[in-house]
Amino acid sequence: MPPIDVTIEKLIYGGDGLAHHEGSTVFIPFVLPAERVVALPVEQKKKFVRARVEELLEPSPQRALPPCPHFGICGGCNYQHIPYEAQLKYKTEILRETLRRVGRIDWTGEITTHASPPWGYRNRTQCKIRRPSEAATTALPSQAASSSASETIAELEIGYFRANSTVLCAVEDCAILSPLLLKTLLALREALASGALPRELREIEAFSNEGPGDLAPLANAKLLLTATFAGFPSRIAEHAETIRGIVPEAASILFHDPSHDRMELFGPGFLETEAAGTKYRVGHFSFFQVNRSLVDDLVQTVCDNESGRLALDLFAGVGLFSIPLAKHFERVISVESNPAATRDLEINMRGLSSITVRTADVERFLERNKERPELVVLDPPRDGLAPEASKRLGRLQSARITYVSCEPPTLARDLAVLVQGGYEPTEIHLFDLFPQTFHMETVVRLRRRE
Repeated sequence: MPPIDVTIEKLIYGGDGLAHHEGSTVFIPFVLPAERVVALPVEQKKKFVRARVEELLEPSPQRALPPCPHFGICGGCNYQHIPYEAQLKYKTEILRETLRRVGRIDWTGEITTHASPPWGYRNRTQCKIRRPSEAATTALPSQAASSSASETIAELEIGYFRANSTVLCAVEDCAILSPLLLKTLLALREALASGALPRELREIEAFSNEGPGDLAPLANAKLLLTATFAGFPSRIAEHAETIRGIVPEAASILFHDPSHDRMELFGPGFLETEAAGTKYRVGHFSFFQVNRSLVDDLVQTVCDNESGRLALDLFAGVGLFSIPLAKHFERVISVESNPAATRDLEINMRGLSSITVRTADVERFLERNKERPELVVLDPPRDGLAPEASKRLGRLQSARITYVSCEPPTLARDLAVLVQGGYEPTEIHLFDLFPQTFHMETVVRLRRRE
């Protein structure tokens, strides 16, 4: 299909701009509303076309110069060409439209926006490692002039996958990482280039406990490192010591070979971090919010001004909400299916007898639960609730529900079921936990209609 001339109508969830051409809907990344572009189709279906920008004919006056040389190649960021205040505006519009289009929820009230520092916010990163022959070195046409990706031949290269691809984009910088994570990425990049790390290494995940005000790596800031291999190398203890020399801040290192279900741990297996005045133990296989600057605000928004006899915390993780809720409720039941996370949660309770931990699937728990709570807090993964779980949650008849979501379409779908079950939204908050990307965190408070 030849290039097409289109005008962008709006941004949609997923990072693309939407346009129309000869009866087809066209999706194009790295654009802004009202921009006129020449786009080259890369995928054509019966009713839609996916395309990439070949030429900007009429750029938006809002368009900014992306600071990252890898933007447009790396699949991590979507919005670096948009000033941060405009990103918040577009995300708010996208959230409101998604609730209306998917959930038939016409929310005309305020969406309270919680902004993040636009750079240096991430406390977790998952870096892919490949040979240079498997790495992308060519920029998209619209970004070629600003790209300075390294062409150095190395033993192994580190970076992130391109969007919708398993081809590596080797990176020299990542401005959304916390200072310690960026320092770690650069140290690993140098070590890989020199051949200091084993060829079997395929991924390194790093989690940092830097606080929100840390403008530079602190002496007491530490890391969890999880290294994934395609077959364990020999002399693994020596390799662990090598990594510790490269990344001296690593408090715990886990080697993992998923193909043989083999693990070796070097260190305690966890890290302590803090949120809203509470210390949490976080293990290698436990989840914790990735924005070091907004986690306190998130906890306070969900848990403050709540009280009662019983609260349920569904998808509780390591207890980010359970422990603050225990200060306001006589009892809290925390439900989490990941055994590693529930082990951390039980330690994080630190003797709080008011919390009961259930290692269980949420749908099965709701099927068996007979108690009626005053409040239900739920923070599911991107898939949201199973259909039957949404109905059972509505039948619990709790006075209030607070839904924390990282995926607006599944949030809208689940809210539609809860609204049918007798609930109505009273507050909506947009937490921008992921600046420069299309992702967003949403907190919706609901109350039961009388």
